[in-house]
Amino acid sequence: MEGKAENQQSVVKLVAVFEEHCRDSTSAQRDKQAGRQPQQLPAFPASQRHSLTREENEEEKDQQGQRGLSFKCLRSLRCKIREDNWRRPQGPGLEPGSQEPEEKKIALELLETEQAYVNRLHLLDQVFYTELMKEAKTGKTVPEEVVKMIFSNISSIYQFHAEFFLPELQKRMEDWNSNPRIGDVIQKLAPFLKMYGEYVKNFDKAVELITAWSEKSPPFQELIADIQKRKVCANLTLQHHMLEPVQRIPRYELLLKDYVRKLPPQSPDRGDAEKALEMIFMVAKHSNAAIAEMERLQNLWVVYQRLGLEDDIVDPSNELIKEGPIQKISTRNNSTSEKYLFLFNNMLLYCVPKVIQVGAEFQVHLRMDVGGMKVRELKDAEFPHTFLVSGKQRTLELQARSREEMNAWIKAFQDAIDRKEKRSETFKTAVHGLETDTPALKTEELGRRAPQWVRDNLVTMCMRCKEPFNAITRRRHHCRACGYVVCARCSDYKAELQYDGNRPNRVCQECFIFLTGHTVLEDHEGKHKGILEKGAAEVSSRSLLCSSLQLLDKNGKGGTRGWFVIPQDDPLVLYIYAAPQDVRAHTSIPLLGYQVRDVPRSESRHLFQLAQSRQVFTFVADTEELKQRWMKAMARSAAGITHPEEEEEDADEAK
Repeated sequence: MEGKAENQQSVVKLVAVFEEHCRDSTSAQRDKQAGRQPQQLPAFPASQRHSLTREENEEEKDQQGQRGLSFKCLRSLRCKIREDNWRRPQGPGLEPGSQEPEEKKIALELLETEQAYVNRLHLLDQVFYTELMKEAKTGKTVPEEVVKMIFSNISSIYQFHAEFFLPELQKRMEDWNSNPRIGDVIQKLAPFLKMYGEYVKNFDKAVELITAWSEKSPPFQELIADIQKRKVCANLTLQHHMLEPVQRIPRYELLLKDYVRKLPPQSPDRGDAEKALEMIFMVAKHSNAAIAEMERLQNLWVVYQRLGLEDDIVDPSNELIKEGPIQKISTRNNSTSEKYLFLFNNMLLYCVPKVIQVGAEFQVHLRMDVGGMKVRELKDAEFPHTFLVSGKQRTLELQARSREEMNAWIKAFQDAIDRKEKRSETFKTAVHGLETDTPALKTEELGRRAPQWVRDNLVTMCMRCKEPFNAITRRRHHCRACGYVVCARCSDYKAELQYDGNRPNRVCQECFIFLTGHTVLEDHEGKHKGILEKGAAEVSSRSLLCSSLQLLDKNGKGGTRGWFVIPQDDPLVLYIYAAPQDVRAHTSIPLLGYQVRDVPRSESRHLFQLAQSRQVFTFVADTEELKQRWMKAMARSAAGITHPEEEEEDADEAK
């Protein structure tokens, strides 16, 4: 046990030392190389050259090796990693008839593929990145920031594999006869796989930037094409080479699975190899889930911006199922008019395209709840391809452009209805179980006796408003009077409870009205507050961090001073007020997905930045200590960490 603990501690220290080494050496190394002729990439192994040539011949039919892959094609390639289409032919010494143990053959294959992978990383970091950055510094091609955004953290990935993992693997294979194991080496790899999350999340954006700047800047396109013509590129495009790190983690998993299968039952490496496989599987699983959730939230935010952030439609728990234009049939004048639908998992937004699109692309005319909604096809000779959507708020006769489009809409509506009904059944089951197995308190007993709480795992939605729970903005709470599981909005009340010494406790709206006799304020029983309609004083009193900051303009010279808040109940958004007592925020910035950057101190100003794609916000804090607090708070929000315990769990995983 002590040996394992020491090993874990050494790995954690190694991660920290290596990351610091990457930060210190990357800048100096690139500056040094910028003044020299570009280094030539070490030759690929024979099997790798054969593989690349075959791939190149297929691409040359359409692209001649100079134009990038289409965005849609690259997205599909990310998901197409199979054992039968990437495992290279076995090299010398790995022939099927050789006497080497099967597990050693796989270990040698891992070493060979790692050598080829390091060559590819060398090409990306030391050739493409270095030469593009050198030209960017002359101001003749693209801004330096664009080159940095394209290649993300490829330098850290390259340094780790070239300076740590590959040498460790080579040394282990040299000593195989005396120490036949690689599981412990693979375990050291797992903590570093988190570096890939940033690269993979940035991949699609990087491809877009290459395409966009190739059209804007002919010198940029010519330089990339010139590098791609070199022998070391094997006539493959930059995008092909950039895809390699995206595919690498699944390949480790496939090779290690095969290795574990081939190990003899009594092999000394079985325990370490199985543990390594489990670690890589979990890291890859969490990374993929985080990336998918990040993409979903970013796409959802784009939709909200198109809608003008109206009222209470901004909710990260929503899921966009389908959107598109539609014709609305008027029952009065028997005519049609163009509308636009956004179908979410819990509501339909019936919109009208705005003539002057300033701030929003659409105006929301009607919101319909999916709960209780019905959809069916209409047989109308005058208006073909029509269907009826009826809900609690209104009934709509809609016309699609074709039968296929109509069927797609009907299916999307029916899927949303079925999912909503399934969640409602869960709710009914929970309430039924509460009534039969654990009877709720009688009305006259509310507040006098402690209730039996409904278990969290028995419900998936608030037992009052029936909105589904989620881990970010609609979390589970218990009413201390009736024991129901409710959301924060439905339990935003305090009432004195006799069983708790008449101390104020959190209760739901219904219990609050009964126990106090007070009527509910309009803000609570009417429509929800808009995303900016939160008073600065109220939000600041329940915030993760709040203070005065200055937001600089794009030139970095002037700017606006205001009151900045990250609320506890909305920890992924930065609210900006003109003054600490304002009743409405001036604007807000969704922090999820941003990078927090430190800016060197200049002119006695404490600067830091938020950056995402081409959007950069520069802030000025009053003190260095305040600056560091803001950078830490924003970094947590940008990473989706809403509670301190989540950060501790991530730290435990790294160990």
